[in-house]
Amino acid sequence: MIYLTRRERFSAAHRLYNPALSDEENFELYGPCSNPNWHGHNYVLWVTIKGKVNPGTGYVVDLKKLSRLIREEVIDKIDHKNLNVEVDFLKEKYISTENLAMGIWEQLDPHVKALGVELHSVRIQETENNFAEYFGK
Repeated sequence: MIYLTRRERFSAAHRLYNPALSDEENFELYGPCSNPNWHGHNYVLWVTIKGKVNPGTGYVVDLKKLSRLIREEVIDKIDHKNLNVEVDFLKEKYISTENLAMGIWEQLDPHVKALGVELHSVRIQETENNFAEYFGK
């Protein structure tokens, strides 16, 4: 088994908040990340797939196909968007880094399988110091 990772970047805005709470309660729970006027990040996304090297091609998967898949299924839908209100596959989720990683996994997994490989992990870096990594269920 070999692991192959593709890195992508995107910028997006979000707000951490629980709609059942007041703005004051949200601020106490999430701090400035609950700003009603949103805040943004320059995210880095790593998508790692796993599989066996194809002896006929010398690689696990065509990276151009993987890149195009990530772009069409994720990046085009979230880049320069408000994650709370504009992204269909994130509806009804609290937009934390953890839930973003899981949502991207769910979005990519069936498409990655169609390439004949498995999704190993989705890693989202929100800031220089914070990231979440999801390995599926």
